[in-house]
Amino acid sequence: MAAGDFNEVLRLWQNMEGIGLNESDTRPALTQYLARNPRMSFVARNETEIVGAVLCGHDGRRGYLHHLAVAPGHRKKGLGKKMVAACLSGLKRLGILKCNIFLFADNTGGERFWKRNGWMKRTDLRLLQKAVFPSKAKRCC
Repeated sequence: MAAGDFNEVLRLWQNMEGIGLNESDTRPALTQYLARNPRMSFVARNETEIVGAVLCGHDGRRGYLHHLAVAPGHRKKGLGKKMVAACLSGLKRLGILKCNIFLFADNTGGERFWKRNGWMKRTDLRLLQKAVFPSKAKRCC
């Protein structure tokens, strides 16, 4: 993924169930994220458009995947699995031992995908969050 993919990727995410966008998903914020995590995020293309995208980064200790999305007409072809594999390969290359994802609690389709691909639900943890800057987003992640 490159900064030039922003408009297409944003359109994909905006039309995707289970993806929550907020102030962290602006062009400047994503450009900064991609620069901080080079060659870690990916898009999938058909001949004319982006049909899949995923953000990947790390904090030096754990990896994180955000906004994995594959357009409905391109699902069940392995695109999501390939993008995730590329992300995990990049994390492994950097010596990052584990990777985390965040799901909305009601995203049952997303949860099925991740579990089917070997990801485990952690029931011993709870996510707590505090906004550094107030958000106007209704559903943010």
